[in-house]
Amino acid sequence: MASDLHGLAKSMIDALPHSRALGLKLVGIGDGTAEMTLPYDERLIGDPETGVIHGGAVSTLMDTCCGAAVMGHGAAALVATIDLRIDYMRSAAPRHAITARAECYHVTRSVAFARATAVDGQGSGLVATAVGAFNVEWA
Repeated sequence: MASDLHGLAKSMIDALPHSRALGLKLVGIGDGTAEMTLPYDERLIGDPETGVIHGGAVSTLMDTCCGAAVMGHGAAALVATIDLRIDYMRSAAPRHAITARAECYHVTRSVAFARATAVDGQGSGLVATAVGAFNVEWA
């Protein structure tokens, strides 16, 4: 079952053009949790002087990871973001991948709630946190 869920979630994430463009990778999914990485890519730099990845790429990573966590909660056929709040704690370290971990912590008939954290490969603390609400259509 877990490998089926991983394959389904990976297929859905890979079908999103912006996820492919950013190189997002699904590391793990299951029981309302998900983990994804955003590899460092010079095309995603937001500040040429420092080499820091643009916040929009971090936002997309966290949004997609939260959606995957919602998928991991049950048999969601469709997940769409209603609202997403991101708090940036600091810039990610240049030349390091960023990893997001999300959990779906509450589900109603049509709305799921998830939260996520993002850290960089340097391991020096949080890059960002997120909380969001997602419209869900169950399979």
